Amino acid sequence: MSAMHVPDILAEIRDDFLDLPESDRLQLLLEYANELPTVSAEIAEHPEMTERVAECQSPVYIFVEVSDDVVTMHATAPPEAPTTRAFASILVQGITGLTPDEVLAIPDDYPQSIGLTRAVSPLRIGGMTGMLMRAKRQVTQKR
Repeated sequence: MSAMHVPDILAEIRDDFLDLPESDRLQLLLEYANELPTVSAEIAEHPEMTERVAECQSPVYIFVEVSDDVVTMHATAPPEAPTTRAFASILVQGITGLTPDEVLAIPDDYPQSIGLTRAVSPLRIGGMTGMLMRAKRQVTQKR
């Protein structure tokens, strides 16, 4: 595998957070919560296709597809868990469209790099890390 590298879209998301004062980062996080794409009807009708992210206290489910060397990530998270929804949204937006190699090269500590470790609990950062690790594992299995 190539050296760890943050894909452009995830680097841009990280920089958007880091460019804000710490006090404004939660607002941006909430904006991401509202941008979590709805899963396709096929996934909604077949929840067994998804994998529960046990590291998240809230019920978060992900499903990663690899087709023609392009990754698409899907995630569901409840509206009453905005932080978790936001983390899922960041990963869905940041991973979808990448190649499998690009996904696997995302640094494992990406969730710690976006400037939210003092704004949200370590448990929530751990949840985002869990989502990333599961997405990478699914990519590995499906490539």
